[in-house]
Amino acid sequence: MLTLFHHPFCPHSRFVRLALAEYGLSPRLMEERVWDRRPEFLKLNPAGTTPVLVEEGAPPVPGAAVIAEYLDETRGEQLRQLRLMPRDPRDRVEVRRLMNWFNHKFFEEVSGVLVMERIYKRHIPSGRGGGPPDTETLRAARSNIRYHLAYIGWLVRARDWLAGESLTYADLAAAAHLSAADYLGDVPWDEDETAKAWYARIKSRPAFRALLMETLPGLPPSPHYANLDF
Repeated sequence: MLTLFHHPFCPHSRFVRLALAEYGLSPRLMEERVWDRRPEFLKLNPAGTTPVLVEEGAPPVPGAAVIAEYLDETRGEQLRQLRLMPRDPRDRVEVRRLMNWFNHKFFEEVSGVLVMERIYKRHIPSGRGGGPPDTETLRAARSNIRYHLAYIGWLVRARDWLAGESLTYADLAAAAHLSAADYLGDVPWDEDETAKAWYARIKSRPAFRALLMETLPGLPPSPHYANLDF
């Protein structure tokens, strides 16, 4: 029995949900509002961040990168040539490098900022940092996304997928973070057709369906969000 503590628009949670779906796993989803600082959740992850994967008989697995490694170690062999982490240690370096790029750099510069300012702050009490979005912070994130999108396009022009010739965690991490920004309409897809075509391939996969079906009350998705052909 798998349980995933997540938030539907947490980019890291979305990455893990995509990975689980690619493995054919359907965990019980428990929405966690990390700003509530629930003591029960903090026992699972003292850092107080999502996602956290709980599997019966195993300790809690906190954090997107740690969960990705755990899934590879416990289920990777089952996927054979479709494994999301390559067998060759040299190829694994590139997958891990790009996972880190999107889970840290892209998150800090783009997706985490957009989600905090436009989604989370709507629910966080004003005394804890909630309230209206900061326009200057949003402007910086929307500027930053342009060079990340160009980088994705550059990678895909040289390879079939971001880290090489097959789909890996690198693609899922990038797509997960982009999906949160795309829901909000903050991805300038017309600036890089190669990156746009790559994302269309990713969001057409069955693993993406659940993400594309989720919506926020009072904040509808961008018009093309769930359109597989943009």
